Amino acid sequence: MATTTEPDWDRWQLLGSPMFATLAPLIERLPEDHFPTLAELNRLCEEREVVSGGGEPLEFVPQEAKTGEPYEKRVFAYGKVLTRNRNWHDLFNALVWISFPRTKAALNRHHYREMQAREGGEARGPVRDALTLFDESGVIVAAGDSELAQLLTGFQWKDLFWNRREDVVRNMRFHLFGHALYEKALAPYKGITGKSVIIDIAAKELERPLPQQLAALDAHLARTFTDLRSFGATDDYAPLPILGVPGWTAENESERYYEDTQQFRPGRAREREKPQQRADANPRPDAGHKRKGRNK
Repeated sequence: MATTTEPDWDRWQLLGSPMFATLAPLIERLPEDHFPTLAELNRLCEEREVVSGGGEPLEFVPQEAKTGEPYEKRVFAYGKVLTRNRNWHDLFNALVWISFPRTKAALNRHHYREMQAREGGEARGPVRDALTLFDESGVIVAAGDSELAQLLTGFQWKDLFWNRREDVVRNMRFHLFGHALYEKALAPYKGITGKSVIIDIAAKELERPLPQQLAALDAHLARTFTDLRSFGATDDYAPLPILGVPGWTAENESERYYEDTQQFRPGRAREREKPQQRADANPRPDAGHKRKGRNK
């Protein structure tokens, strides 16, 4: 579960877990002997020229700098991201900002616009709820095989992760995005479920160096989020029990592991029939075009 205790920093433990592989290029640059400081995170942020949804240079600032201004508005207008000292949740938020700057900026921009549209009215709504759900619990699934993606959206967990295990290892990549999901991954437990967006890519793209893959996925996902009709409700994401991903727990080396319907639920009929969102990242004149479910 998410931890609230004083953080025990172990960079090598993080690097040894496949669940943190997406953040590995950054974790490798973090200090070995102490929890990362705001100054160290800000240096990484400056190197990559990360900006807010409003185009302001991003800076992680201490919680003590909190004002009465809403969090997302302050990020948008001034680039100031409140970050608690020695806090896992906020550390992972910072690392995701640096790893997926375009997507995080797109989410921030939509939060700001929704808040402006609802000024003086309801504080939140289904759009902001959906944005927050992905920000906290999102998973980016890069799929080089459309049949595998269909098994995921169809809740065919055993067929996907066991019967097609080698194909999944070869033709799919699972990148945690949600910072709350990363916090749970510190002490993983059965039932952890991410909310995934599937990006269809050419299989050869999975052979590129990880930083290049992440940059491409970030660009495509940011374009996908430009149209909120794609992800305007919390059930627009495909559920993903993350401990089913091959190699993410030693327990899933057994076929019986995937027969636990408490963790690998078949989904309600309505969910199985609902076309989940997919984003097509294959190079073509309309690159980044969104598509739903199984449509080609």
